[in-house]
Amino acid sequence: MNQDRIERMIRVDHAGEYGATRIYAGQLAVMGNRAPHSAEIEHMAAQEAAHKARFDALLAERGVRPTALQPFWDLAGFALGAATALVGPEAAMACTAAIEEEIDRHYTQQLDELGDAEPELAATIREFRDDERAHRDAALAAGAERAPAFPLLSGAIRLGCRVAIRLAERI
Repeated sequence: MNQDRIERMIRVDHAGEYGATRIYAGQLAVMGNRAPHSAEIEHMAAQEAAHKARFDALLAERGVRPTALQPFWDLAGFALGAATALVGPEAAMACTAAIEEEIDRHYTQQLDELGDAEPELAATIREFRDDERAHRDAALAAGAERAPAFPLLSGAIRLGCRVAIRLAERI
């Protein structure tokens, strides 16, 4: 495992966790704290903030530069969260389910690639992957699949997530 690849992993994971905090901020800005599922979203947002803080520390500890696209993720994440919340609580949950499905896949690929090379980083990624799986499962249980045009909405968000991952690794 070369250093460049490790840095790309940390960079993209930091970008993803940052984006997640912005998505939840957008959803909560629209839904407030009394809408259906607001408490769940607040709980998920707190976990994502803790994930981001850990990747903030890894960036600093390892001298890894964050993605140059962070200002874009700031706006895009908030807009995605707000837009899905405007559609309704199920659409907000559909957004979470779609993103977490892709993040589960992404983190699992990273763990396979890491093997035994970076045990501390692998442990962090494994813990966060488990949290993301729980978020996906909670979103599905909260009615994500009842969102208007769920297959289309989910597919578009998952595609956008895959594109964002590729861009954040490199830029």
